Amino acid sequence: MPTAASSQTALPLRERKKRRTREDLIETALRLFDENGFAATTLDELCDAVGVSKRTFFRYFTSKEDVAAAPSQDLWTTFLDQLRTTDPTDRTVIALLHEALLAALAEMPAANWPTRVLLTRRLASETPSMKAHDLYFCHRTTKTALNLLHTRLVLTPQDDLRVHLALDLLLSAFHLAQEAWAAQPTTPTKNDLITHIATVFEAVPQSLTVKAIARP
Repeated sequence: MPTAASSQTALPLRERKKRRTREDLIETALRLFDENGFAATTLDELCDAVGVSKRTFFRYFTSKEDVAAAPSQDLWTTFLDQLRTTDPTDRTVIALLHEALLAALAEMPAANWPTRVLLTRRLASETPSMKAHDLYFCHRTTKTALNLLHTRLVLTPQDDLRVHLALDLLLSAFHLAQEAWAAQPTTPTKNDLITHIATVFEAVPQSLTVKAIARP
């Protein structure tokens, strides 16, 4: 299996330069937002720090919110790519979604992705415009995933609600796993997140059978 590094090397020079510029924008943006604050960092300052024009910036991102959210958004964009190609044979929809998520997570770089995601989460918790951006991205991603499932699977009208619930369940499980991952006392790694996701998904079937017993 080719490594991420070997795959990058195999890309044409132009594509490697484009990816490097995008990485530089993300890395520099998160550093400046962390050091100076999101609102206090201007787009001009970011572009000057990377050595690119604003025109170049807008080839990659739509706004400061977009570049700040890139680490998390990259995971879900890759999830959609996986959902387009993962074999759906002989499995439930939730199992298909789970496998696509784990495959997408495997493609995230282990070295810097966790740190970037933690920074993105903190910025989003402090910045209303980022929260709004995340909500819009989540809505758009959910809609795209549902369209993909309808394109690839044989679904009856009765399945529509169930498939939507399965996707919502995946997102809820991931967010619970990510909360536990970010709160752990040791430095979170990508493998830690995979472990937390496994733990949450193991609890999914039991969550439907927990009995409501009133306190005396």
